[in-house]
Amino acid sequence: MTQDELKKAVARAAIDYIMPKLDDKSVVGIGTGSTANYFIDYLAEVKAQINATVASSQASADRLKSHGIPVLELNVVDEVTVYVDGTDESDHQLCLIKGGGAALTREKIVAAVAKEFVCIADGSKYVERLGNFPLPIEVIPMARSHVARELVKLGGDPVYREGVITDNGNIILDLYNFMIPDPQETERNINNITGVVTNGIFALRPADILLLATQEGIQSLSAK
Repeated sequence: MTQDELKKAVARAAIDYIMPKLDDKSVVGIGTGSTANYFIDYLAEVKAQINATVASSQASADRLKSHGIPVLELNVVDEVTVYVDGTDESDHQLCLIKGGGAALTREKIVAAVAKEFVCIADGSKYVERLGNFPLPIEVIPMARSHVARELVKLGGDPVYREGVITDNGNIILDLYNFMIPDPQETERNINNITGVVTNGIFALRPADILLLATQEGIQSLSAK
């Protein structure tokens, strides 16, 4: 199977996994990115069986609405039953690196609210240690240079993501050459830099389950 076929397979598997947990009052959190897009397309087939969705980006909200799937603002929702999203990397503890699509802050907010966080990915995203994928960091624009200098002190190589403005009006620094042996501590340390909105490590609130598409089929993984 190609990587695209693997993404479609795991998106379909996520539908099969979540539907027994849902009813017509359920609100489903929706992530951002290519794998999440396939999930949205499959969700359209069963949209009558849910109440509404909450989207982690404007792009996902637009895709949901194009299928006639209701999208609510998070502030009017009491509970998100399940949040489904892809990842750029996952380790064996289901700590993640996310933010390749620049939606990391809103993704982290929806994940924090959700009762269950289901991560969907192809097998290439499952790693021994986080850090081969450059770590996205959302930054207040006026703090860009300051934050970059602080990131250098931590041992990484920050690169400004040219031409990208987040849905929150901020910019992205991608931190290269930065392996992450302790995801929780690193998440806290980077978030404590003045001017950082948040970083793309999802370790303080990791995934609850990882559905992983491989050539041998779909694996359902929990933290080891």
